[in-house]
Amino acid sequence: MSFNSLIFAAFLPIVFCLYWFVFGKNLKWQNAFVVVASYVFYGWWDWKFLILIAVTSFCSWGSGLLIFKYKEDRRKAKWISAANIILNLGILGLFKYYDFFAQSFADLFLGGKSDGILLHLILPVGISFYTFQALSYSIDVYRGKVAPTRDIVQFFAYVSFFPQLVAGPIERSTNLLPQFGRERVFEYSQAVDGLRQMLWGYFKKIVIADWCALYVDEAFGGISSHTGARLIAAAILFAFQIYGDFSGYSDIAIGTAKLFGIKLMRNFATPYFSRDIAEFWRRWHISLTTWFRDYLYIPMGGSRCSKPRVALNTLVIFLVSGFWHGANWTFVVWGAFHALLFLPLILTSNNRKYKDIVAPDRALPSIKEFGQILLTFILVTIGWVIFRADSLSQAVAYFRGFAEWNSAADLSFFFSPLFLTRAVWIAVMVLVEWIDRREEHGLSMSGIRYRSIRYAIYLSLLLVTILFFDDGSPKFIYFQF
Repeated sequence: MSFNSLIFAAFLPIVFCLYWFVFGKNLKWQNAFVVVASYVFYGWWDWKFLILIAVTSFCSWGSGLLIFKYKEDRRKAKWISAANIILNLGILGLFKYYDFFAQSFADLFLGGKSDGILLHLILPVGISFYTFQALSYSIDVYRGKVAPTRDIVQFFAYVSFFPQLVAGPIERSTNLLPQFGRERVFEYSQAVDGLRQMLWGYFKKIVIADWCALYVDEAFGGISSHTGARLIAAAILFAFQIYGDFSGYSDIAIGTAKLFGIKLMRNFATPYFSRDIAEFWRRWHISLTTWFRDYLYIPMGGSRCSKPRVALNTLVIFLVSGFWHGANWTFVVWGAFHALLFLPLILTSNNRKYKDIVAPDRALPSIKEFGQILLTFILVTIGWVIFRADSLSQAVAYFRGFAEWNSAADLSFFFSPLFLTRAVWIAVMVLVEWIDRREEHGLSMSGIRYRSIRYAIYLSLLLVTILFFDDGSPKFIYFQF
């Protein structure tokens, strides 16, 4: 089931009413209902993959209890934790990476003949997200950061909570698990804010991302038939497509969770207003970058090592992050590209130079800040071309296509209603997020005093989102990861 479907439009109010009015007085029954609703939500794609979620949940829950039982015997606890990590990563690797490595092996040693060694397994939706969420629990139990729960239903609810099950945010047990251990109380103000955030997420997905996808898919599908200016335009549109798509999903997920009295972590913090690559990665897919920081980068030594070792740690993190996105060399090269951009900052100790939002006390950025934001956006967009390409050869062909120009055709395209429509709505999104860059999401509207103006904005965004809605619209990009 997808957020941008009519099925979900019927599913959500039914679950909301049952959650609060039928099961709301009994915490255990309420948690059990969360599990059932979440399994229905996920099983709508393919019920067979529910077995994987159940196995991941049960093994991580059981390993937490065993780790705590043998907490005085660190060697045994370590082996239990390692076994759970290997099991869960093994399942992830089998479905997501086996065919990639098998095909690479065949290309190197068998002349490309892969008959009989490929499994052609269907990648379960969101497997990378819920696997990492479950792993964080057992690791945190081993580290003593969280006490294990004996309530298996509570833990299953933590792993499978449907708003963020498929594409995050990747929650930590220290934040989300305790919320299923205490009684939730409906808060009107929180629910209203959740609806605003959902509306903003739907606007970014349906109006921005899905419309940008029409031209982006056309450009990447026929590079030779497009001029350099149009390919550059498509690259820029993809930058907004992937942001609108993924941050839109996160907004819908976080907003939906608020309807159920659950607070999820922020996953995006206006990343395209970043002044360097380091700031961009503190603001983009925050739940994943902090996951790699806490569970891989810091255990490797983090930034407490010599400069060469810090550089190596940084390179490893970006390569792993790239490979996490999918079994394709394009993702690895994309990760390496960002590592090369990041390394000069970390080697000169400038990687944490910008911690606050840009122009916190001003309406507009300075000329220098604007230049930094523009340069960072250009570099990120170059990386997005590699990320979006189906292969490295397609990425190279795309960059080569930049050299082809046709002034008359380009001029007519950029002033066409199709392109101008996209540009106007992108400008609306950028303007709204700039105004509310201090807030959790774009429709916080904290700076607008008059209720009539706020409601006019809400109504306008709702109407245009409904106008652009298509029940057969593309799935969220990060479903494939």
